[in-house]
Amino acid sequence: MRAVVAVLLLVTAAHAALWGLFQEKQSAPDFRGTLPSLSYAPFEPGHVAVDGDAEKVRADLRKLSTLTKAVRLYSSTEGNEIVPPIAAEFGMKVTVGAWIDKNGDRNSRELLAAINLAKRNSNVIGIIVGNETVYRGEQVPIENLGPLPKPDPSPEEAERFREEFARFMRDDAPRIQREEDARLRDAEVQPEDKRSEAMKWAIAENNVHRLIRVVQSVKKSVNVPVTTGEIWNIWRDHPSLANSTDFVAAHVLPYWENFTDKQAVDQAVDRYNLLRDSFPGKRILIAEFGWPSQGYNLRSAEPGAFQQATVLRNFVSRADAIGMDYNIVEAIDQPWKFFEGGVGPYWGVLNADREAKFAWTGPITNLNYWKIALVAVLVGLFMSLPILRLDSPTVMQAFALSAAANGVGAWVATVFAYWTTHYFVWGSAFALTLGLVLLVPLVLIAMARIEEIAAVAFGRGPRRLIGQSAPLAPATMGENLSFPKVSIHIPAYFEPVEMLKQTLDAVSRLDYPNFECVCIINNTPDPDFWRPIQDHCRQLGERFKFINAEKVQGFKAGALRIAMERTAADAEIIGIIDADYVVHPDWLKDLVPAFADPRVGLVQAPQEHRDGDRSLMHYIMNGEYAGFFDIGMVQRNEFNAIIVHGTMCLIRRAAMDKAGGWSSDTICEDTDLGLTIQQQGWLTHYTNVRYGEGLLPDTYEAFKKQRHRWAYGGFQIVKKHWRRFLPGASRLTPDQRREFSLGWLNWLGAESLGVVVAILNLIWVPIVAFADIAIPDKILTLPIIASFIVSLVHFVALYRLRVNIKAGQMLGAMIAAMSVQWTVSRAVAQGLITEHLAFARTSKGGLSRMSIEFQAFWEAVIGVLLLVGAAVLVATNGFKQVREIYIFAGVLVLQSLPFLAAVSIAILENSRINEFAFWRNGAIRTAELIGLRPVSLPSVAAPSQPVASEMRQDG
Repeated sequence: MRAVVAVLLLVTAAHAALWGLFQEKQSAPDFRGTLPSLSYAPFEPGHVAVDGDAEKVRADLRKLSTLTKAVRLYSSTEGNEIVPPIAAEFGMKVTVGAWIDKNGDRNSRELLAAINLAKRNSNVIGIIVGNETVYRGEQVPIENLGPLPKPDPSPEEAERFREEFARFMRDDAPRIQREEDARLRDAEVQPEDKRSEAMKWAIAENNVHRLIRVVQSVKKSVNVPVTTGEIWNIWRDHPSLANSTDFVAAHVLPYWENFTDKQAVDQAVDRYNLLRDSFPGKRILIAEFGWPSQGYNLRSAEPGAFQQATVLRNFVSRADAIGMDYNIVEAIDQPWKFFEGGVGPYWGVLNADREAKFAWTGPITNLNYWKIALVAVLVGLFMSLPILRLDSPTVMQAFALSAAANGVGAWVATVFAYWTTHYFVWGSAFALTLGLVLLVPLVLIAMARIEEIAAVAFGRGPRRLIGQSAPLAPATMGENLSFPKVSIHIPAYFEPVEMLKQTLDAVSRLDYPNFECVCIINNTPDPDFWRPIQDHCRQLGERFKFINAEKVQGFKAGALRIAMERTAADAEIIGIIDADYVVHPDWLKDLVPAFADPRVGLVQAPQEHRDGDRSLMHYIMNGEYAGFFDIGMVQRNEFNAIIVHGTMCLIRRAAMDKAGGWSSDTICEDTDLGLTIQQQGWLTHYTNVRYGEGLLPDTYEAFKKQRHRWAYGGFQIVKKHWRRFLPGASRLTPDQRREFSLGWLNWLGAESLGVVVAILNLIWVPIVAFADIAIPDKILTLPIIASFIVSLVHFVALYRLRVNIKAGQMLGAMIAAMSVQWTVSRAVAQGLITEHLAFARTSKGGLSRMSIEFQAFWEAVIGVLLLVGAAVLVATNGFKQVREIYIFAGVLVLQSLPFLAAVSIAILENSRINEFAFWRNGAIRTAELIGLRPVSLPSVAAPSQPVASEMRQDG
């Protein structure tokens, strides 16, 4: 144990050291001055106006006055009107803005408010009429191009305004419209290859001319410089705009132009020089420059806290060196700007709590880095503590588990960091919370699988497993119990006669002197199914009892209760086998001695199948079954927590009676009884030695129905027994509680969770594709990918270590295991809304016919939708190239695999390649074609008659 503790401490120390090693530090020029201007919007989260709350604005401006000399506003209403007088209290200048769009009434209010602010506040240094109005394609309504009314006009002034406006609408408005129409007509007659660009330019030029008239109207009313705010290329492409304004207010935002953070400053300086050369003598203001601290990449543009700090510090250093006039966007993060994509809320130099996001001097570091690291290390250490409860873990086992636990700790810390550095509107908060709730069981499932990998690959070998080589000697059971009587029960329902005869014949050959066999056929009125079995039991002798029971209630459990009533009074052990099982002679001889220990209530042997060579589908199905019996059952046996599966099972009669016998309130009566026996404190044992072989389900439909019955019955058992898992409610040990709980979560929960997450992701696809809202990769998508990788490694590693099958069969077994995800999830969903479904017999022995219906219809629908969703994401992400969207598309492809696995098996079942003869013949033909095998030519018996080989081939 000291070695294990040392490993845990070593891994924890290594984890902490990695956080120290990967702590990011960057250098940038120090800035100790005051910024010339910052964009400011007096809104609370949710784009809620402060409604004249002067104290909130005063607190903001008091804080900002230590950072900047001036602020830029984008509106003159909605609380913005109180900013200039408050800014004056702190000696700050203000550039007011008038928001311009297609709403004429709002535009009028904005323009009048901006004029009033400029006239009444001496600290207003300019007016910016409109913000990217031309870029957004907003056409100013024509009524806004006329004369502006005076604020609080006298009756004479109001009358004069009405007359001027009427003249404008009568004379000027039609002329403006004719000029615009002429530009559009000129564009329409351009050559076809130039027409599209010409139309775009004409529309923009029309909007520019309208905006110019608005700017000129404002200029006539104030004594401060007036301009508009536009992206730099709008100024370049429409020089009339610069010629009609007092200065150029250009927006240069390298992020939106796909420049990297390393290129951002050079790009801004280059655009500044371009505008200065284009408009000599004109004041050039870079009215917006910034970089987002969070969000999603846009091609090569990568947002981030470090990127924002380095870009801004480098920019202000270069700008000051060349005398550039600039405004940084923006002062404070605006969470309500989620409509601008993932980066919208994160352009501020202060966060929404008015805290600095980075330092302007010294090395650039994450101020909360060590808090995040501490969370990661503590969570990793906490999740490593259960390792100390393991029974004699090896050093490598402890190392693997502790490394995985610390990996989860790092993920939790990433979640913590994301949650504390991002803003959420209700919808995104709900989506993220739901995603995390679903990921918690996913992480637990992954950890359980990693634990099993570590136990099998690095742990000590099985110690409770009953081996064939060392059975307990009958003599050790006492003089009177050398060969306790065993009553073998075989329930049957419409089973093939010859198959059941084989089962009875195998029982008759058991190398055990003291047993009886009770064969009960229930609810099978057709005498062709039961009379031959009755006769056969008579032939086999008095040990064999036959019961034909009609109108039996309770399905298989009801039949087994009747068999118990006909069981010999001196039978101490009850053996259960299915009607298709051919047992080996040494089954009882090897396993009954385990009951010499009076604490043992049950011994379970694995299932095996003798018809795995019927087809390729049966071959991979057989491999899929083997994994459960050679991996899961062996590991659970170490904790006395095996799952009883109803055939090849031996049960002490006293334990069965104490448990209340067979119950019909679940359709998995065997597992239910086994769990009840364990809850009463009995020991159970398992052997992985095959003591008999049964038959596989006839069809893929039968395979899915069987899995549905197991899953539905398993969920019934969860609902029935969950209270007994509470402390003190039963004699289950903590290890047994853990094994059953994780087992149910790993099987029922993993499959159901996979389907739920896939469907939720499908619903999310259009939001990601068309609303510019991506998925945070480190939190929601990467864990799904990691869990898939863990599941893949779990399957391959444990199969290679424990299951004696070939690689091809193992691959097929993986496909078969994935193919029932939808089936299991449906069973769990039905278990949530129903109490009882009828027991569905698994068709075996060749009696069932293949259904004409395609057996993976819904799986095909969901699988194809997931692939289509991935394609849509990739197609719509072509311009943006957001990394998280590509990762999300990859997740959808991974999630489609279980559904497509079902489709592939359903197609396989109905194809020629399902037959082994096809592969054998194909191999022979290939060998003959490449000369590895001589072609055997038939000898012709007579020219007029076909030879025998040709007749066989044609027939």
